[in-house]
Amino acid sequence: MSEHARPDAGAERQSGILGMIERAGNRLPDPVFIFFYLIIAMAVISTIAWFFNWSVEHPTARDAAGDPLVVSAVSVFHPDSLRHLLVDMPRIFTGFHPLGYVLVVMLGAGVAERAGLFGTAMRAAVRDVPRLFLTPAVALVAMMGNLAADAAYVVLIPLAAVIYAAAGRHPVAGITAAFAGVSGGFSANLLPGQLDALLFGITEAAVVALDPTWTMNIAGNWFFIAAMTFVYLPIIWFVTDRIVEPRLGPWSGGTVAGGGETPETDPEGETTPAQKKGLAHAGVAVLLVCLVWLFLTVDVVSLVTLGAFSLYGGNAPLYLGDPANEVTENLVPFFSSLVAGFMILFVFAGIAYGRAAGTIKDHRDIVDMMAGAMKDMGYYLVLAFFAAYFVELFNQSQLGLISAVNGADAIRDSGLPLPIVLGLIVVFAGLLNLFVGSASAKWALMAPVLVPMLMLLNVSPEMATAAYRVGDSATNIITPLMVYFPLVLVFARRWVPEFGIGSLTSAMIPYSIWLLIAGIIMTVGWVYLGLPLGPGAEVAFTLPQAG
Repeated sequence: MSEHARPDAGAERQSGILGMIERAGNRLPDPVFIFFYLIIAMAVISTIAWFFNWSVEHPTARDAAGDPLVVSAVSVFHPDSLRHLLVDMPRIFTGFHPLGYVLVVMLGAGVAERAGLFGTAMRAAVRDVPRLFLTPAVALVAMMGNLAADAAYVVLIPLAAVIYAAAGRHPVAGITAAFAGVSGGFSANLLPGQLDALLFGITEAAVVALDPTWTMNIAGNWFFIAAMTFVYLPIIWFVTDRIVEPRLGPWSGGTVAGGGETPETDPEGETTPAQKKGLAHAGVAVLLVCLVWLFLTVDVVSLVTLGAFSLYGGNAPLYLGDPANEVTENLVPFFSSLVAGFMILFVFAGIAYGRAAGTIKDHRDIVDMMAGAMKDMGYYLVLAFFAAYFVELFNQSQLGLISAVNGADAIRDSGLPLPIVLGLIVVFAGLLNLFVGSASAKWALMAPVLVPMLMLLNVSPEMATAAYRVGDSATNIITPLMVYFPLVLVFARRWVPEFGIGSLTSAMIPYSIWLLIAGIIMTVGWVYLGLPLGPGAEVAFTLPQAG
């Protein structure tokens, strides 16, 4: 690896707060042991919380008598807790949310990467593209990639590194830009997606107590999240090109992970005839896979015959077809299938490329490539075990729910002007996001308090949801408790082995700060101006008159 590719080569030159954070963070133990120490700390804290009987009333659940259910802290050393943690250890590990997504996609990506498809395609794609426009392109695709949910993390982020390296730019800058788009811009998009359906379903349940006639509008934040996309795009562009990449230094370590060169690449960067043939074959494979997914989503036969005959005997496998649902709700199976779709697409495209380019001789090469991808994920598997155990222990202690409810109550009782309250909701959601990763879990805890409170202040449920989404996105990228944070660290270490948790945190902090500031200003300004949040969704809200 070139010396220019090593962060330590320039680490001594770093100064200021970010340099201090990087150096301090890189002195921390390995992330595996950080989670191990957090498990020990959580065991102690949960026992203290249990001893002092920390508890809250659950905002929605009721006991048998109809009274609010009291949720109390649970000690790790309670017999039931210990029994669960020891007996269900395999299930806790295998049930870790991102584990299956990561391994499935990486099986396919391993074939496409090792066959040479990624390196060749990215080199051809960016050879004539100005370096200046790489960052906004990556950031926009990353934000739009949220429609693919978890697949965006395991597909777009490592691809961004390849794109940057192929363009002669530092691949870690590509990783940070993509991570900022996918995770920091988690709610920003030009189109509503499955996250909208998920969050508004929770919002609707919170509204019923005050207005049983209110119905969920899946596009209730459409205009708002589209505006977020255009607000966040220049921020990610500026932070990447003007703050993060200069701190990383120049890159001369090659176009593939580890500093090597893409196989079969002409020394002057031109694509060889075999590679061009491989790209053409891979393009056909990609088209065929996309057509298959379209066929599974749209009943082509019944569409052509105007409903006279249904090939599937009902709805298409990836489309619910319920007339009572919005189109996006009916497409939830399609969105959820994209992880499998990417895996299949990468496998077939990689095979098509490799057979034509000569990098795949027989089926054993395909198996070796998949095995190699799993070998690269060995560290992540170890890390995922400890991370899964900590997340399970934290949830079981009930401390996440207790802290969320108490924090929401504090905002409710603040008595501050309305725009400031919404700004505080953004800040509170961002702070809470450092401790509770799931967007739906946090909103399920906050919505029953925040949504009715804001409705009584003449703020619509759509605006309450929008404010929450801003805070939930901005701090995703700076907390190691975010389930994909360790994976992004693994991606960075494939290019720069010395890249530590402090390096990644310090690189992402500027994104988080500027996205949070911009999000707060946008939220407060949206309320002051009274702009529509989506079709039929306004900031103002009037409760229906009783009787």
